[in-house]
Amino acid sequence: MLDVPFQGRLALLCLIVLLFIAANLAPGITFSSLARNQLQSMQMTFFFLPSIRLSGFMFPFRGMPEWAQWIGNLLPLTHFLVLVRGIVLKGIGIGELWPAVWPIGAFMVVVT
Repeated sequence: MLDVPFQGRLALLCLIVLLFIAANLAPGITFSSLARNQLQSMQMTFFFLPSIRLSGFMFPFRGMPEWAQWIGNLLPLTHFLVLVRGIVLKGIGIGELWPAVWPIGAFMVVVT
């Protein structure tokens, strides 16, 4: 097991995780309120399935085609990965992370 030291602030990481959870719950709540039944709600959520592949988690983000990067930038997971890497591995604060924080909040506001 790799022993990677935690560089960042745990409270900041917890706040970012809560924001990410809220942003991921927003489409679910919106879909469940728009759908007439469970099957229709599940079909609406298929939009978010490629989220992991387009976020830069499995493949390098900059190595993807430009259209895939554009779609990936619309998803909160892309920005969450930048935030977690910045907090945990580099120990940087909210000032440097703000360009990755506001898109998650904007996504949450737009989707709800």
